[in-house]
Amino acid sequence: MAARLQNTVALVTGASSGIGEATALSLAAEGAAVALVARRRDRLKELAGKIRAEGGAALVVDADITDPEEATAAVERVVVELGRLDVLVNNAGVGMAGPVLNAPAQEWERMLRVNLQALLHVTHAALPHLLSAAEDSPRRVADLVNISSTAGRVARPGTAVYSMTKFGVNGFTEALRQEVMRQRLRVSVVEPGTVDTEFVTHSRDEIRASLGRQLAGMEMLRPEDVADTVAFVVTRDRRVSVNEVLVRASEQTW
Repeated sequence: MAARLQNTVALVTGASSGIGEATALSLAAEGAAVALVARRRDRLKELAGKIRAEGGAALVVDADITDPEEATAAVERVVVELGRLDVLVNNAGVGMAGPVLNAPAQEWERMLRVNLQALLHVTHAALPHLLSAAEDSPRRVADLVNISSTAGRVARPGTAVYSMTKFGVNGFTEALRQEVMRQRLRVSVVEPGTVDTEFVTHSRDEIRASLGRQLAGMEMLRPEDVADTVAFVVTRDRRVSVNEVLVRASEQTW
């Protein structure tokens, strides 16, 4: 089977680990040149090496996309060096659990910066290029995929601010989808459940221990499972728009 994303360029944020890393590998396997955006340059260089070893093309872009100027510069660099932008995967995210009472305000601010503001900065910079790609691509379509969470559907104790950010991602995605759908830019949201990544390590020690007990014995999703979902969404024929995908671990109830 021919690579379905041949001659396209994809940008993946939060590409240095977990879902972002797996998604970059998956899109590269489909033939896309992949721009790897995150802060950890050493991890990005290692990932780029893997992609190139398999015959793919990768561009390392170390940037703090919570800064609007860095986010815009990252997108512009991708377009200048790789020539276009056909697929954007807004994957960068952080989650810190715990009750609202006595929670460190810095945790809330970090989730707001990464989960919402960074996504908005990158999207704002990328939209003109995605719309242009939808006009002149041989595929005659472009894709923007936002990685949300089951926490954007189900609010639970201990996830109030994280859920607020992910409910926000879902609302933004649907409104934007309706704004640009007639210009052949497909806007989709993928909502993973519990995934075996670094995510749990973001929380404080005492919260992390509680999460560990909650997840004990569960066979969690792997990053590759979510990456497969993203690849499915962006490789559909232009007549098909997969607006929303909820993917949970089989044993997950929330």
